[in-house]
Amino acid sequence: MFLHLGQSTVIRTDDIVGVFDIDNTTVSKHTRKYLSTATKNGRIINVSLELPKSFIVCRDKNGEETVYISQISPATLLKRFSSNSDGGYKF
Repeated sequence: MFLHLGQSTVIRTDDIVGVFDIDNTTVSKHTRKYLSTATKNGRIINVSLELPKSFIVCRDKNGEETVYISQISPATLLKRFSSNSDGGYKF
């Protein structure tokens, strides 16, 4: 299955490690350090032309992580995921 993140970006749901709210999670120094390291390593893909609301961590089959920054809220992404899911995935 696939999840639309905005701006014509679609990812495989099997690759998703987590969906995080930017406002709530970037309070932590650990999250800020993780995002800073991902930026330095070129692993951030910004699909937002507006104020970002979420970031999505994905891991491909080789174990490489990519972080997507999206203007879509985590709640909306969850609804999209749940409506495409066969019920096998629960957050």
